[in-house]
Amino acid sequence: MSTPSTPTTGSLRVPGATLHYEVRGRGPLLLLIPGGTGGAAAFDGVADALAAEYTVASYDPRGLSRSPLDDPEAEQSVAEHAEDALRLLDLLSPAEPARVFGSSSGAIAALHLLTARPERLVRLVAHEPPVVEVLQDAPVHRAFLARVRDTLDTEGLMPAMGVFAGGLKGEGGEGRGARAAEPPTPAGLPPAAAARVERTMGDLPYFLGRIVPSFMAYSPDLRRLEAEAVADRLVLAGGRDSVGELPHRPAAFLAERFGRELLQFPGGHTGLSTHPAEFGGVLRQAFSY
Repeated sequence: MSTPSTPTTGSLRVPGATLHYEVRGRGPLLLLIPGGTGGAAAFDGVADALAAEYTVASYDPRGLSRSPLDDPEAEQSVAEHAEDALRLLDLLSPAEPARVFGSSSGAIAALHLLTARPERLVRLVAHEPPVVEVLQDAPVHRAFLARVRDTLDTEGLMPAMGVFAGGLKGEGGEGRGARAAEPPTPAGLPPAAAARVERTMGDLPYFLGRIVPSFMAYSPDLRRLEAEAVADRLVLAGGRDSVGELPHRPAAFLAERFGRELLQFPGGHTGLSTHPAEFGGVLRQAFSY
């Protein structure tokens, strides 16, 4: 595997935070919105190949990694994160609409951006946005998220991560699925990889405590997404290996509702990390006309 190139980095002041962003390549803008605690580094495995055709921008969402909040205790909202993405579009492509890819929680922010400002997007590829409120069994998932919150409050971070991971896999967030997650260790890793692991671990309390409850309670405007001017810009996507798992189900449901084919990416919910070359190839094709 080749070593990722060194991107041009910048910072953007937004209300309540300072965003760290990275840019590679030349051409039309392709904005990559990460999910979880991945940050801009989540795209290191695909950004260089995409930069052969596009100006590829990625960033750390507010409150994560290198994008500090002015108030570390500030509550988070999908709409505010979508506004951050819009501000980056306005900075990097003020005169032309952009291509956008969002994964997981990043795809939720991207869906809101599409409904709010569709004219600023050429196309959005939304990979497994866990908008569980669109599902018929949404009350079950609200109870699951309440268990995550209770476990975080009473037992701590890693037991809560175990409940969360089990619930995403469809194990109900209890029983065997609730075993405490094992924290990754940076020992023996190259410096850049070790730094990324440390950032990921440092961001987990914020992600689990404030991003997950807010984002997974978000209900997208389905009528707006079905409108022709919006629907024609949206590609819903899922992992080939995550069919039936919680993050995959809303994408499949929405694709069926909208009468669209679900784009299949390699791997599961984290296929971007486990199959970067193939993942990048599918993504490149998705933005080709």
